[in-house]
Amino acid sequence: MKISRRLGKILAPIILISLLLLTSACSAAKQPSRFDQAQQQSKTERPSEAKQVSGGSLNKYFPSASDNYQLNYAQEKKGFAQASLKKDGKQVAVMSINDISASSTAAEKFKDSNKKIGGYPAVEQGKTTTAVLVDRFQVKAQSKDPSFTASDREVWLQKFNLSGLANFK
Repeated sequence: MKISRRLGKILAPIILISLLLLTSACSAAKQPSRFDQAQQQSKTERPSEAKQVSGGSLNKYFPSASDNYQLNYAQEKKGFAQASLKKDGKQVAVMSINDISASSTAAEKFKDSNKKIGGYPAVEQGKTTTAVLVDRFQVKAQSKDPSFTASDREVWLQKFNLSGLANFK
C-alpha cells in the first residue's frame, strides 16, 4: 500500500504535466515557417514534373554527325538529353536539350538577349557555353576543348532541329 501511494504521488504529476504539454502542443496554431511557404510556393508556381518530356524523345532534335565529327548520346533523363561531340576521336563539346518548364527562373537570362541563333534568343554563359531558348527548351553547346570556339558552338546550335523542337507536343 505504501509503495502504491508513493508511486501515485510520483506518477500523478508526471502524467498531469505530460497531458498539459500534449494538449497545448496540439491546440496551438502552427505558424508556417519561411521554408513551408517556399515549399508551397514552388509547388504552385511551376508545372508538375510529370509534364516534362522523356529525355529519349529529345534525341531526334540533335544534329547529325558530319565530316570528322561523331555524336554520342551520353545521358537521358526526364526533361533532359545530352550528347558528346567528338572530332577525330577527341571530345570537343557537350550538347544538351533541357526542358525548363519546371523552372520558373531558367528562362530569365534570355529576357534581355539581343543575340539570336536560328531566330531564337541566345546567350553566352561564361567563356565556354552558348545557350538558345526554344519555347520551353534550353539548347546548349559547351566547349570542352579550346579548339571548339564560340562560333563553332553557334554553327552547331543552328544544326539542331530548332523549329521541330519549337513545335514539340
